[in-house]
Amino acid sequence: MYTVLGSDPLEELAVPDGTHVQEHDLVTDGDVLVGGQSVVELGVRGGTVIAGERVRFGGDIEADGDCRLDMWCEVDGNVLVGNNAYLGERVHITGQLIVSGDLDAGDDVDIEEGFEANGWIVIRNPMPTIVFLFVYLSQLLRIGEEEAAEEVADEFLTEEREADPVLIPRGARVSDDAWRVSTPASIGDDCRLHGNIRATSIEVGTDTEVFGSLRAKDDIRVGEGTVVHGDVTTKGGDVVIEPGASVRGDISCEDCELSEAADVDGAIRARGEMSFNKAPAADAEQSAEPEPERTDGDAVEATTEEETTEGDGFEWADTADTETAESESEQADDAEPTPAIVPLGEGTLPEPDPTAAIVPAEESDLDWESVGDGQTPGNAKNGTQDSDDDDGISGVIAEAEDA
Repeated sequence: MYTVLGSDPLEELAVPDGTHVQEHDLVTDGDVLVGGQSVVELGVRGGTVIAGERVRFGGDIEADGDCRLDMWCEVDGNVLVGNNAYLGERVHITGQLIVSGDLDAGDDVDIEEGFEANGWIVIRNPMPTIVFLFVYLSQLLRIGEEEAAEEVADEFLTEEREADPVLIPRGARVSDDAWRVSTPASIGDDCRLHGNIRATSIEVGTDTEVFGSLRAKDDIRVGEGTVVHGDVTTKGGDVVIEPGASVRGDISCEDCELSEAADVDGAIRARGEMSFNKAPAADAEQSAEPEPERTDGDAVEATTEEETTEGDGFEWADTADTETAESESEQADDAEPTPAIVPLGEGTLPEPDPTAAIVPAEESDLDWESVGDGQTPGNAKNGTQDSDDDDGISGVIAEAEDA
């Protein structure tokens, strides 16, 4: 059960994932819960809309589920309810009220442009939600319907919801200019907000765009891919800017932790320490460096195995080769040396291989028929030229015999 109608404020300003400020409306997929004495100068579109005492809305309310406005609430616009509507005493609506279900209204409710309800219309003071829950459960237990009481309690108190609600604490001021709360603020992912955010501490999710500045008393954290169109300032806390974030202004804090992949357009003023974190992309590049090829790895492993084998003394093939080489070297050492110079008459000379200086034409390997082709050989004796090839060959033979 949401505790927004009591005197205690909500714990924090919570903006769930996917919440957008479109034109002058706060749009979310979940419920919207506003603490008492708050001012929301925006229209609201969501599931179930619940507001505490003396809450003022500056636009239309469109609730897919129920709409419950406590006493002294003001709505500057129309109220469209997809289920049932509960209006406390002296609720003021400047527009029209259209309810698809039942309407339960209190005394002195003012609806300037009239109302329309498809269900029952009851004019009385609606019982506060928390009081109604206790009375209903007590009656079920009194008549012995314990199972029914457990089902009702589970339905009201369960925290399992399709989407997280927008929680606006007591005494908050929400507008296009600023979001002012006296509690911590938590903004989800993929949000789009207008206005400066003021809180005790601020945490912004990823891929969110804030058209304004961030100011807090304590720590501020800006998630990955988030864009802040303004300054980031904290009085006594630290500032953490994650990778991919962009700050279009100055940063002022105690200690600053900035990612190398972040972008800051303005100045950074840190009274304490300033640290730069390495971008995850750089780590990924280092981890993605190519490993040695498999062949190199095998060579390294083979070398390691050889070294291990040598250390252990298990060289089977290499040992045999080494022994053979050692035996050959021993035989060579035992043999007598051969002198380089031998006296005349001693030693053994190689047998000569006589080759005849003159070979008869019949025994010669020369192709005599090809000799003189295309040439006119001259006669060495008389200096005349023979026109016949046979005479040239006879002259060569005669010269060889005379020699």
